[in-house]
Amino acid sequence: MSEQQQSERPDRRTGRRAVVVGAGMAGVQTAVALREQGFTGTVTLIGAEPHQPYDRPPLSKAILLGTAEGSAFDVDFQALDIDLQLGREVTGVRPGDHELDTPSGAVPYDVLVIATGAEPVVLPGAEGVPGVHLLRTLDDAARLRPVLGEQHDVVVVGAGWIGAEFATAARAAGCAVTVVEAADRPLAGVLPAEVAAPMAAWYAESGAELLTGSRVARIEPGRVVLADGRTIPAGAVVVGIGARPATDWLAGSGIALGPDGSVTADGGLRTSAPDVYAVGDCASFPSARYGERLLVHHWDNALQGPRTAAANIVGAGLGGDRAPVTYDPVPYFWSEQFGRFVQYAGHHGSADTLLWRGAPADPSWSVCWLREGVLVAVLAVGRPRDLAQGRKLIEAGARLDEGRAADPSVPLKTATL
Repeated sequence: MSEQQQSERPDRRTGRRAVVVGAGMAGVQTAVALREQGFTGTVTLIGAEPHQPYDRPPLSKAILLGTAEGSAFDVDFQALDIDLQLGREVTGVRPGDHELDTPSGAVPYDVLVIATGAEPVVLPGAEGVPGVHLLRTLDDAARLRPVLGEQHDVVVVGAGWIGAEFATAARAAGCAVTVVEAADRPLAGVLPAEVAAPMAAWYAESGAELLTGSRVARIEPGRVVLADGRTIPAGAVVVGIGARPATDWLAGSGIALGPDGSVTADGGLRTSAPDVYAVGDCASFPSARYGERLLVHHWDNALQGPRTAAANIVGAGLGGDRAPVTYDPVPYFWSEQFGRFVQYAGHHGSADTLLWRGAPADPSWSVCWLREGVLVAVLAVGRPRDLAQGRKLIEAGARLDEGRAADPSVPLKTATL
């Protein structure tokens, strides 16, 4: 019997086999959390990439610029008795049989955690065109490093978070950068116009050219052709037009997916299939705090969600002796772009009031969103204290005095009613 087959047999001393599909942040944290919370069965972590599991945020920063060689997680998988299987693709799951399908054979499980993350949206017609890149994996970053080193003219398609971060790195490397955005402002699908529009000036300040209201007609070797006929020289093109849950492999499994392709987990991060959980970028969950289902494609969600899933998996193994844990976080993320540290906490979709703390032309400012006087979200540009205090106020469901909250000299934590 091979070592791989042995690893897939149940531990007869403890019974349950936990298998985690996806070796990014969410998958690694799930495997670690299972051990930390007392899971004594076998834990198998399967990753499609051959690399040691790594953190993704440095890809658009230090790794891309060559100031760091890697971002592997500091986890001793052997010491934790986690069976790490890398370079192994999972092609399907049969919940009725409690088995995964892979090219090298079936993998049985007693409890499964889906943590396959998200995959970048591909620009139609750009597949296979020389010089077109995505930035999602370590191999993507490795391919882009020499592009920056040779200071090519770079065109970035999409002025979202990843587009801004890559443009920042490319300018730091000395590249000429043009960013093409179909909407009339950066971050159009993420922030309201009055908040996102001032960020357009950041591109020009950095020396990058931002073309809003511009659609790409096609990409040809060495240039990008816009819908209005303009052409832009391009030694390289980086596409950053969004990401979608990496859940195509679940087709035919019967596991429920939402219209956005996410696994529709419940409040305990359980899926519609028995003994199957989902965490991170591939899973949506109901938020009682915000009264809607959330799909959060950010690092903190991939860090926090696994603890809830692990707690419920361990609890289920105790025969219901432990109360289920509900996942209802205050979403949080950050972005480093154009010399600014941008942070966001909460969810502003249902807000009815927007308050500025400072002016967008200032070096630092923040924005608060309220719903019926209660703080529900905060965006901070160079004001980390506002973010830290605001996040705690959101968690507490605090009601704000609008006059005091709009005064940037007043600590946010003292602006409550």
